[in-house]
Amino acid sequence: MADVEPLRALHYDPEKTGGLQDVVAPPYDVIYTEGRADLIARSPYNVVEIDLPLPIDGSDPYAHAAAMLDQWRAEGVVIRDQTQAVWPIEQDYTGPDGLTRTRRGFLARVRVEDYGPGKVRPHERTHPGPKDDRLRLTRATRANLSPIFALYSDPEQQTWTALEGGTRGAPWAQTIDPDGTVNRIWRVDDELAIKAVQRATAGSELLIADGHHRYETARAYADEIGGEGPHRYVLMCLVAIEDPGLTVFPTHRLLGDLTEEKWRNLRATIEADFEVAPLDELDQLPPDTNDTVDIGYLDTRERRPYRLRLKSQASADTSLAGHAEPYRRLDTAVTEALLLKGALAMTDDQIDHLEGLGYARDAQHATELVLAGTYDVALFMAPVPVARVRDVAMSGESMPPKSTYFFPKVPTGLLFNPLVD
Repeated sequence: MADVEPLRALHYDPEKTGGLQDVVAPPYDVIYTEGRADLIARSPYNVVEIDLPLPIDGSDPYAHAAAMLDQWRAEGVVIRDQTQAVWPIEQDYTGPDGLTRTRRGFLARVRVEDYGPGKVRPHERTHPGPKDDRLRLTRATRANLSPIFALYSDPEQQTWTALEGGTRGAPWAQTIDPDGTVNRIWRVDDELAIKAVQRATAGSELLIADGHHRYETARAYADEIGGEGPHRYVLMCLVAIEDPGLTVFPTHRLLGDLTEEKWRNLRATIEADFEVAPLDELDQLPPDTNDTVDIGYLDTRERRPYRLRLKSQASADTSLAGHAEPYRRLDTAVTEALLLKGALAMTDDQIDHLEGLGYARDAQHATELVLAGTYDVALFMAPVPVARVRDVAMSGESMPPKSTYFFPKVPTGLLFNPLVD
């Protein structure tokens, strides 16, 4: 069961940084080189300096991150709370679907457990590279710099009810993301409220929505250090799976470097396993969520949009034999089994290392990449309902990489969780 605790957080001193607007950043894995430079230009204290460090004159980037964090603490730019607290967060956002919502959750530290029923479940497979990077950064800084985003069940919203009183005043900090998301965070150190949060979450199983690499890094680090202590906990943003502001959006697949043989095999598999129907407009490519496997299709040769609909679930069941029923009905799993591994003979290693494969969260961007010839084919996925994500995880399965896109992201830099007293 979840062991949710308040934390004595490390955080920026808003008076020293002029608030948090110029020092927070998106999660490290969605920042590109130009974006990092723009963030550093906003403030020399921007969190990317320690969360996404670069080698300077051949130096160790992880040692640089640790030195900068130590320097910021010495300067009083980053300070540590004297008392424990939990931190409610509200995010007002407009999703990729154009609808405006508010998502509510809270930041706390959670005991690191092995994956398993009644504890913590992943919902996606992970790529190997980022885990080594995050472990080296954790060893150097001895802190969690970015929160893991996890879900728990709270149908009666008991947790938010316990924290809501602490959100009635002005927030401790507010930031606005480039996409317009407004993030508001409060500090709640009331003991009664904290105990109510712990009671409400005590029986919960946690489902990692975003941050699998960071969680697996936290497990590895805790085992590496051994014994008990703050290193046995990890920073999380927890959101109730029943929260009305919780949404999941798709990540689309891009195929490149197709030889003539691969083109033929792809076309043959599509004709054998899918009904193919032309679409009138390119903006119809992303499918809606339904009970069938529908995939949008666009390639550089015909440059016309099509809808692929799986002819029979039996073909997917055969290719995915040994997997649980909820998994076999995922469009990302069917795409991987029939098209990537089947038609194109991709291995797990090639998929993990993005050999001939790319991803795009924005459908228009995916379309542009194919029409420009950067990729040969785009395969457009439907959004996965939160309940289906939960069903797959409950069955003991992990979805293919990039099966979901939880939006908005939780900014990095709101809080840090120290892993030493």
